[in-house]
Amino acid sequence: MSNQKLTALTGSGVSIWLDDLSRERLNTGNLAELIRDWNVTGVTTNPTIFANALSKGEAYDEQVRELAARGADVDATVREITTTDVRNAADVFRDVYTATNGLDGRVSIEVDPRLAHDTDRTIAEAQDLWKTVDRPNLMVKIPATVAGLPAITKTLAEGINVNVTLIFSIERYQAVMDAFIEGVEQAKANGHDISQLHSVASFFVSRVDTEIDKRLDKLGTEDAKALRGQAAIANARLAYQAYLDAFGTDRWKALADAGANAQRPLWASTGVKDPSYPDTQYVDELVAPNTVNTMPEKTLHAVADHGKIEGDKVTGRAEEAQEVFDALSDLGIDLDDVFKVLEDEGVDKFEKSWTELLETVSGQLDKAKG
Repeated sequence: MSNQKLTALTGSGVSIWLDDLSRERLNTGNLAELIRDWNVTGVTTNPTIFANALSKGEAYDEQVRELAARGADVDATVREITTTDVRNAADVFRDVYTATNGLDGRVSIEVDPRLAHDTDRTIAEAQDLWKTVDRPNLMVKIPATVAGLPAITKTLAEGINVNVTLIFSIERYQAVMDAFIEGVEQAKANGHDISQLHSVASFFVSRVDTEIDKRLDKLGTEDAKALRGQAAIANARLAYQAYLDAFGTDRWKALADAGANAQRPLWASTGVKDPSYPDTQYVDELVAPNTVNTMPEKTLHAVADHGKIEGDKVTGRAEEAQEVFDALSDLGIDLDDVFKVLEDEGVDKFEKSWTELLETVSGQLDKAKG
């Protein structure tokens, strides 16, 4: 029953991961249906997704009551609820994981976003999540902050799969790939089977257009208007060239010969924010081999219905993409500031969602205690 457009997308080397998870999806069989009929081969979560899931319906009530009866505090309850969902989702994806030799069938869970600027505590949290979920197809999400980079290396060195999140700039992405390669080298030295170690680098897309379009609109010139909606795709295309460069070196070849898997680029935030843009553009325009596109269900359905999947739209287009960035710079758009704002906002948004999650669970615990 697979959809023709989605099959074309996966046939072009793009893994489709769903950017959502909830107890309801698990209990109703919706997640299994998406795997069976919609070519979905993985799931990503974040604090916002869990906050939304817990604020709706009654799917978590029974577990909250049990935890309240055991005297669990808010943090312990949130940890138990989120890791239960992720563990169960990992089990649903286990056949995909086996069939793809570990490439897909992945479920991601994020470290507490309040630790984004604390290297040591991020490492400890990643190790704890890995042990608590206890599934080989788990990926632990670590933000690509300056403090996150050494945490990425250390976590990989312990044989833990990592999804690096909140990447916006090419420079930071290059640092992420360096941290990954160093982590694989350390994992190998530590005696881990690096053929079983997997990682993705989540490069955020739509938010780049949102921030740069806002600055272009403020300029208001015809040249500025002409560049609206071009920056995000150009940025991703430059990222893909950086990926090809990083994994084409002799240093990487030595690891690949020992069985290592390259860290795949993952296009995140691919739901379109501006309704004037085609709702499938961050999928259609970012088709490239050995990538992941993690999309909201709304975008997944849009691609299945009217996506324009026309093969690789990324490889060999770095020069063209650089011209977009040169034009933005010529207009006075401060790209370094754009990426700093986006990273700061990304961390802040996840912290806010985490706070909302804690508040929701606190209210549910109080209600359960009666």
